Amino acid sequence: MINFLPVLIGLRYARAKRSNHFISFISFSSVAGLALGVTVLITVLSVMNGFDRELQQRILGMVPQATLWGNPTLPHWQEDMKKIEAMPGVKAVAPHTEAQVMFQAGSSVHGALLNGIDPKMEQKVSIIGKHMIQGSLEALNTTRYGIVLGSQLAQMLQVGVGDKVTAILPRANVSIAGVSPELKRFTVVGIFEVGAQLDASLAYINYKDAARLKRYKPDQIEGLRISFDNLFMAPTKIWQIARAIPGQNRVSDWTSTQGNLFHAIKMEKTMIGLLLLLIVAVAAFNIVSTLVMVVTDKRNDIAILRTMGLTSRQVMCVFIVQGMFIGLVGTLVGLACGIALALNVSTLVNWLQALLHVQFLSSDVYFINYLPSQLEWSDVKVIVSSAFIMTVAATIYPAWRASKVEPAEALRYE
Repeated sequence: MINFLPVLIGLRYARAKRSNHFISFISFSSVAGLALGVTVLITVLSVMNGFDRELQQRILGMVPQATLWGNPTLPHWQEDMKKIEAMPGVKAVAPHTEAQVMFQAGSSVHGALLNGIDPKMEQKVSIIGKHMIQGSLEALNTTRYGIVLGSQLAQMLQVGVGDKVTAILPRANVSIAGVSPELKRFTVVGIFEVGAQLDASLAYINYKDAARLKRYKPDQIEGLRISFDNLFMAPTKIWQIARAIPGQNRVSDWTSTQGNLFHAIKMEKTMIGLLLLLIVAVAAFNIVSTLVMVVTDKRNDIAILRTMGLTSRQVMCVFIVQGMFIGLVGTLVGLACGIALALNVSTLVNWLQALLHVQFLSSDVYFINYLPSQLEWSDVKVIVSSAFIMTVAATIYPAWRASKVEPAEALRYE
């Protein structure tokens, strides 16, 4: 039969008012410190999850999740595209051709990646259509040698919609006059802005113009850009697609171009989480101080309980329950505050910015001008369980000391 007496005594000790106000203050500090640590940890990890989400949506929404490349072109890409679209897990497919070029406008010269696309199909695999700030992506279908530039690239070249830019191709023309670089003039028909470094390094033209530019046959493309229902399956799925499409084709996916960035974010989140967990650890081990002083204060009570038949193990259970109660209260308070703050941190920061007339996140420096937050319940479970485990660990030594109190020694001078 389970004896609930030690549990009831431990809960009574945890709720009782103490004559020693210093012990009460230390107990309150332990609860407050634990609650603060859990609150900060949940909030900070939620903000980091928010930044991770924004990067995924913006950067991985612009760069190809996976690409099937021809050698150098895909001769039957329309048939290949239908075949790929019918495969499980594939969300959309779009034609793609690219070239590294230098753009010149006036005295400004900057390099960028020139992408040949079908404007209608591209919007199924990319978010560019949702981030046009001037002009339109569809104008690439109606304007011969039209071009869409990133906002930072357009700013560096000092051009806008309707202006001309010259593309310097990595190919030379040989004539009687000598060797000269191949140039092609484009008309700016649109400008996009996703708020990332891609705004300074990407430009888009119609894939038919790209075929002429690279001296391919009309309507030829270099590859097919593929998006999946689950982007983390892209490295596996693209190899399955490559084996199903005939020809000596090459493949690439987002992990080869942007994988290091997301690995760095994941590592940063892990390291910050471990560092902030130290706050929780310090607060949890404040319970050691609390219980050690409680044990000293309750020596006579312990001795009386022992003489009434309580075993050493049951005395130990009394103080473990008391410490666990303190830790549980602190953890639950921190959990409630952390969830509330994580869900409203964007609104709170906007209110502070309006109140103090300052901008914490400037779009000129960062890729967004607000503080994103995404609460992950898996993170909450890890934080709460870690805090509670550290609380239980902190109770073991004081409880062990309480179990070693000798009744005769404690009551000698009473």
